[in-house]
Amino acid sequence: MVKILMGLAAAVVIAVGGFLGFEFYTQHRIASEVETAFEQIRAGGGKVSHGKVSFDLRSRTVRIADIAGESATQPPVNIKIAGLTASGVGQPDAAKFSADNIEGTDLEVSVGIAGPTGGRVTYKAPQIFMKDYSGPASLPVRPASASIAEAYRSALEQFAAVSASSITVPTMVGTINNFGTVTSADFTYTGIGLREIRNGKIGSMQIERNAFTASTQQPAGKTDKLSGEIVNFASRDFDAAAIAAILDPQKANDDKYYRVYGQTTAGPYTITSGQGLRMRIDGMTVDDISVRPSRLQLPALLALIPAAGATPTPAQAREMMDKMANIYEGMRVGTAEMRGLSADTPEGPFKLAAVRFNLENGKVGEFAVEGLDGRSPKGPVKVGRFALKSLDIAGLLRIAAQFSNPGQQPSPDQFLAMFPLLAGIDVKGVAVPFKNTGKPLNVDLVNLDWGQFVGPIPSKVRLVAKFSGPLDGTHPGQQMLFAAGMDKMAIDFDLGTAWDEASRSLMLEPGAFEVGGLVKLSARVSLANVPRQIFSFNPQQAATMAAQVEAGAIELTLRDLGVIDVAVAEYARTQNVSRDAARQAVIQDIRNNATTAANSPDALAAVEALVRFVETPRTTLTLKLTPLGKVPAVQLFRLLQSDPLAVLAQFRIEASTGL
Repeated sequence: MVKILMGLAAAVVIAVGGFLGFEFYTQHRIASEVETAFEQIRAGGGKVSHGKVSFDLRSRTVRIADIAGESATQPPVNIKIAGLTASGVGQPDAAKFSADNIEGTDLEVSVGIAGPTGGRVTYKAPQIFMKDYSGPASLPVRPASASIAEAYRSALEQFAAVSASSITVPTMVGTINNFGTVTSADFTYTGIGLREIRNGKIGSMQIERNAFTASTQQPAGKTDKLSGEIVNFASRDFDAAAIAAILDPQKANDDKYYRVYGQTTAGPYTITSGQGLRMRIDGMTVDDISVRPSRLQLPALLALIPAAGATPTPAQAREMMDKMANIYEGMRVGTAEMRGLSADTPEGPFKLAAVRFNLENGKVGEFAVEGLDGRSPKGPVKVGRFALKSLDIAGLLRIAAQFSNPGQQPSPDQFLAMFPLLAGIDVKGVAVPFKNTGKPLNVDLVNLDWGQFVGPIPSKVRLVAKFSGPLDGTHPGQQMLFAAGMDKMAIDFDLGTAWDEASRSLMLEPGAFEVGGLVKLSARVSLANVPRQIFSFNPQQAATMAAQVEAGAIELTLRDLGVIDVAVAEYARTQNVSRDAARQAVIQDIRNNATTAANSPDALAAVEALVRFVETPRTTLTLKLTPLGKVPAVQLFRLLQSDPLAVLAQFRIEASTGL
């Protein structure tokens, strides 16, 4: 019996010793492999060290203490990790490493900020968790001379080789010191989460809250302190391949768009300054952020950043502006929207319902501001909508680059070259104070479009506008309207011109002008033999070409909405006669002033049509003028200034009146 017990005891001792020996061997092997991996980082020019490495065979858990490293890039990235624990570790094959869970404690990353402003940014996270990790068992060796762009590209390639179901960081604290005018800044992230990480893509990212404070240096040595927070940040469908593409010189000719993000949302966002300014944005949304490697090569852009304290030469400034234009041409933003902006200002509260824009190939399809509500010293200001149509930002930057030489003044042609960069303006629902009346001047609509450029000059223009507002009783020209009982006025007009190169004709159509309650005018005017060369800002060339232009058919329609009664009433008031007597006096004046047209039957017919128009209120007068042969337009304009009735002799006139 004693022998049996002794045998069992010996077997237990041998088994335990064997287990402990195997565990010791495994731990030694893992420590050796960790050291080998760290040596790869050193071979690439980086610095790295670690403390104790331990392994628990039963739970397949590896622990590494006191990790510290510094990258070979300039400026270097420094990293510290108090402890790293990987549980459920495995090696599916010789090139792969996996772990059910990875936990890091007391993570700290610090890096200097490149560029002329300098500064340093540091992030600290007490804990970081990763689930279902899988990645390479070893790191590729990079040369110590690798540029920061190459280092980023290498990091993205390594990222594409790993996968994880989630990465969470409960809290992360960051600091920035001496970054430009920011003397210091602190920000705290909570609820950081990344999901579905594989093949260089992240299915979704979120930050529940980011609170920050910043101290800034103001002019004259003053300081200000900003504080704020942004909550509910969420982004989906990140693809690292798009970033890698703009870091890869081999893709310098790749004109394809690569999507970086799907949709990103955030908000509310609030910020408060020490001077009492408070601003809030209810929400922000950005859809489809994409990049184009052929126009957005980061290595070339980073090479243009001047050294700290260096002042770029005019040539360098022009090159930088051209590269900035390339950045805009290399980005695409499907839609971007900011909603519910509000702020407290010295004049009172300021609100903005929304700002929207999109961007592709360096052009903003439309930049719109909607629902502005603020105050001016004279009263409230409202804007329903203000929009710029098709703004070419890249083109604007390239033209601005031509103005970078302080010793050379830009030519008029350089200024005019900016005109085609904007396709139009749209304004709706504007109300601003009218003098000190306490009443608003309303701009219901302004829609201006232009295009079909000949050089820098548009040959097609359309303007639609509607205004309304109070009349000024102190203005001499408006006293007649006040006397007629009018205290406000509405003005609408719709004007369009278009040049047709094939027929060499220029048309004014539509041409409509209406003063509410008074008169409505419609016009259709044509000019013939209009050469292309007339669209020039060279005064001599334009004047020479203008001599070839001929007058075409003209059609005018004038509808009385009350203007005749107002004019007759004013005449009666100033002459102290009855309205009937005033009307007859006006008619007689028309006939007396038309005596020079006695030899033109058409002109006399037009005069009689005008008389009927005055005699019968609320009627319509129509005049159709057809040129008698070739009539030089310049000659007509000169006659209009000296002898308007002589102009009528150049046309066949058809006049009529009707209800």
